[in-house]
Amino acid sequence: MNPLLELSDVGIEFPTPKGPFCALQNVNLKIKKGEFISLIGHSGCGKSTVLNIVAGLYQATQGGVVLGGKEVNEPGPERAVVFQNHSLLPWLTAYQNVELAVKRVFKGQKSKAEMREWIEHNLELVHMSHAMHKRPDEISGGMKQRVGIARALSMEPQVLLMDEPFGALDALTRAHLQDSLMEIQKDLNNTVIMITHDVDEAVLLSDRIVMMTNGPSATIGEIMDVELERPRNRIQLADDPQYNKYRQQVLSFLYEKQRKPDTDAPAKKAADSDDSNEKKVDKKTGEVA
Repeated sequence: MNPLLELSDVGIEFPTPKGPFCALQNVNLKIKKGEFISLIGHSGCGKSTVLNIVAGLYQATQGGVVLGGKEVNEPGPERAVVFQNHSLLPWLTAYQNVELAVKRVFKGQKSKAEMREWIEHNLELVHMSHAMHKRPDEISGGMKQRVGIARALSMEPQVLLMDEPFGALDALTRAHLQDSLMEIQKDLNNTVIMITHDVDEAVLLSDRIVMMTNGPSATIGEIMDVELERPRNRIQLADDPQYNKYRQQVLSFLYEKQRKPDTDAPAKKAADSDDSNEKKVDKKTGEVA
């Protein structure tokens, strides 16, 4: 079976005053239709850069991305993005925010009645029918994110790209939205690429987890197949030995194999000679102080 989406030897460099900075190199990944893929890794490992290249927001400086047999080199409605910030227009209602996307994609293809039915259908998918005429400042953070997901789904994308969509939400709201996303994916068989920092979220939702090495020159370190039966129940999985084995494998990669950024001897020597104002990297968390 041919992959729906293929990343081949993808790499990208960004210009800096000190010369080119290599953010990604040799990223190879094949994704089948209907797969749910999670990208996980420490901050700065290039997860969002990979997503932006697939979205067509960045141009790879080496390699390329092919979706459905066509090269990706610009944004398009076949790749819908859901950000951590819902990005809703505050002066429009939930219905009108979704309507904007539907009109852009289906103008001339659907009648007004068909558009209205399609908008309401997608809001119903995310359990937002009751609040479709409310503006963003009248609904909760979780509800805003549901509308953002409805807007993305309404474009009938081949691939749904999600950049930490639940990262800013409280734990209970996040769990509800994870369950909703699993329901939607089961019904629609969407192909999803999601960035997350949450190991439990990655194991619960994914068919495969792509673990990224630390940057610079980040790449794919490991890919783990998650062979848990669907539908998945988080309460039952809490005591499931296989679930906990997968969880442990991801934690081991993140906090043992990649617990601090990879540095070779020359880079370390150069860093040691930098002035005291240079940013330091926390060796325990891998985050820049």
